[in-house]
Amino acid sequence: MKLFHSINDFQSTKKTILTLGTFDGVHIGHKKILERITQNTENGKYESLVLTFFPHPRMVLQEKSEIKLLNTISEKTKLLEATGIENLVIHPFNESFSRLTAEEFVRSILVEQFHIQKIIIGHDHRFGRNRTANIDDLIAFGAEYGFEVEQISAQEIQDVSVSSTKIRKALNEGNMTLANDYLGYAYFLSGEVVKGKQLGRTIGFPTANIKIEEEYKLIPKIGVYVVKALIADQEFFGMMNIGFNPTVNGQNQTIEVNLFDFDATIYGQKIEVSLLHYLRDEQKFGSLDWLKAQLNQDEKDALAFISKL
Repeated sequence: MKLFHSINDFQSTKKTILTLGTFDGVHIGHKKILERITQNTENGKYESLVLTFFPHPRMVLQEKSEIKLLNTISEKTKLLEATGIENLVIHPFNESFSRLTAEEFVRSILVEQFHIQKIIIGHDHRFGRNRTANIDDLIAFGAEYGFEVEQISAQEIQDVSVSSTKIRKALNEGNMTLANDYLGYAYFLSGEVVKGKQLGRTIGFPTANIKIEEEYKLIPKIGVYVVKALIADQEFFGMMNIGFNPTVNGQNQTIEVNLFDFDATIYGQKIEVSLLHYLRDEQKFGSLDWLKAQLNQDEKDALAFISKL
């Protein structure tokens, strides 16, 4: 997949079949559209293209927006590449771009820059200044400028209106079953392993502390999870705590992973942790012995869940 960081950087000798949107989560609804794009370009006559934006438009247009995103840019890029898309344009979204009228956007970007043959979009797509243009406007522009418009209906997206908003809600509630069903994969966090207080190793449960640089990344509900970690292309099961370590009066939120059957030093390495199941809420225990007893139970519960996968 070719990656472009601006609309103006894109070049191709072929016409394009494209779609556009924020694609936060690259969930099963998005994949319906992306599959249709790749099916339309299988013969090699056209090139597939996804246009997305960063920052998220709400971060720019809503002054007090505190939206958290399902994917970092690198995570989204990885997920989109896995779909077989040939070209990804991540365009910087700013206020001047948001002021383009629908016709300016269609003419100068879709037609003149991307040489569009067809656009495939979801049933609820809106675009242009103040998002005033809809599918009917796009069809009219297609007739004027000579490109096709294909719409993916809500019914085609597995009879459920999947949205990034619904997935965020499920993650904030610790509902991993629903979130992962909507995503079509297990929600994951990626970051660097850093040194923590090393309390876990003193009670027999050493943990890898994960530092996530991107402040806009959504961290799910505080609590204990069953997870699968990817480190240097190797997979390990384990359990993870998101929270404040109240038993030892922790002040800052941490993300700590205890990996089963693992005994390596991985400080400074990248780790990707997929959240498979929510085990329990974080609790404050009366002593470290009580905490250790609970962690032993958590491990049993986690292994029981893993054995059924």
